[in-house]
Amino acid sequence: MSVLVYTESEKGKFKKTAFEVVSYAKAVADKIGSSVTAVAVNADDASELGKYGASKVLNVKNDSLSPFNAKSYASVLEQAAKNEGSKVVILSSSADSKYLAPLLAVGLDAGYASNVVEAPSSTSPFTVKRTAFTNKAFNNTEITTDVKVVGVSNNSFGLVESETSATVEEFSPSLPQNGVNVESVDKATDKVTIADAEIVVSGGRGLKGPENWGMIEDLAETLGAATACSKPVSDLGWRPHSEHVGQTGKPVASNLYIAIGISGAIQHLAGINASKVKVVINTDPEAPFFKAADYGVVGDAFEVVPKLTEKLKAFKAQNA
Repeated sequence: MSVLVYTESEKGKFKKTAFEVVSYAKAVADKIGSSVTAVAVNADDASELGKYGASKVLNVKNDSLSPFNAKSYASVLEQAAKNEGSKVVILSSSADSKYLAPLLAVGLDAGYASNVVEAPSSTSPFTVKRTAFTNKAFNNTEITTDVKVVGVSNNSFGLVESETSATVEEFSPSLPQNGVNVESVDKATDKVTIADAEIVVSGGRGLKGPENWGMIEDLAETLGAATACSKPVSDLGWRPHSEHVGQTGKPVASNLYIAIGISGAIQHLAGINASKVKVVINTDPEAPFFKAADYGVVGDAFEVVPKLTEKLKAFKAQNA
């Protein structure tokens, strides 16, 4: 009865969240005296997961599973969990995993706890700590069902190496009929994605127009960060909607979130509260973001950001 964990990948490469959820699953398995079985879909090197504690990997190779489809993936994980006799199934809190987790929970007749930030404080009863009220508080949740589904909040547990020799087995589950036909998927290349980023640099209407976004991208490139924006910016067409972060956009749980020219509407703050350190740069000292930020700079972004980027580049050059 191993702990089952779903590991996300893209174009054959595991995402950072894949290693984090395996690390978390290993901690759970150690608590209940079990092992970790991972499910990998169309991954190039499934054995990589052994570095973080997976002793077995069910390797699924099926072109019909690319691109992602929640119904199909939930079916794969349901069959894997039943075949392995798994009582605990671990996923990330990515948009894809949050989509498929409820479907999986229904299929397994399981309780589902999302946005979990720590390993279980108790396994009898099974109790996990979760964020609540848009990351303003925590609660301790007991999952009382026989099978438990746990969604781990991104960047909350971290990567913990636990070198294990992973046995890779081919797994060929039956798939439900897919009623969704994807004609094409366009994605930005050579950029850090918001979901995997440890640092996010975000801009708002204070930048005055899309022609000024170069300084955001320059700062992000210097920090190895992802770029993001507020809802008004994406609504105006200055930036693609894929970069919109907030309660109605993508949630962010980065280690560092830098908000430039963003006033800090409640919907925006709700989506980025899980970030560990928040920095705001704004000309308005009364902007709501200052109340939520760990560090604030009252100043003109067109003066502050280029100087910050210049100093960071100099620092990197000295320490190269």
